Amino acid sequence: MSSDFESYEQDFAVLTAEITGKIGKVPKLVGDDKKQMVANVEKQLEEARELLEQMELEVREIPPQSRGMYSSRMRSYKQEMGKLEADFKRSRIAYSDEVRNELLGDDGNSSENQRAHLLDNTERLERSSRRLEAGYQIAVETVIPASSPFSLHAEGKLIANFSARRIS
Repeated sequence: MSSDFESYEQDFAVLTAEITGKIGKVPKLVGDDKKQMVANVEKQLEEARELLEQMELEVREIPPQSRGMYSSRMRSYKQEMGKLEADFKRSRIAYSDEVRNELLGDDGNSSENQRAHLLDNTERLERSSRRLEAGYQIAVETVIPASSPFSLHAEGKLIANFSARRIS
C-alpha cells in the first residue's frame, strides 16, 4: 500500500512542478493563449486535488503505527496545494485586469481623458455657481424691506386716500 502512496507522491510532485511552471507563464500570455493556459492549469489543479484524495485514502489503509509519518506528508502536500491555488488566483487576477482593460477599452490614455473631463466639469460647475451667486445678489438688492403690519396698513390708507382725492 505504501508503494501506491509513493507512486501518487511522484505523480503529485511532477504535476505540481508542471502547474508551478504554467502559473508563472499565465501573466505573460495574452488573448487565447492565456485563456487556454488558465483552463489547462485549472484542469491540472483538479487532477492534483484528486491525487490528494487518493493519497488520503491510501493513508487511511496504512497500519496505525506507520500512519503518523504519512499523515505529516499529507499535511505538507495540502499546504503546497493551498499555495499553488493562491498563486494561481493571483495570476488570474492579473489576467482579469487585462481582460477588464480590454473590454473597457482602457488604453492607458483613459487617465488623461478622465482628467480632462473632470476639469471641464469643474469649470462648468464654477460658472454655474457664479451665475447663481449673481442672481442671488440681484434678488437681495431688489427686495423691498418688509415693514411692520401697522405701517403697511397706514401706507395702504394713504394710497387709497390719494387715489380718492385724485378721482374726485
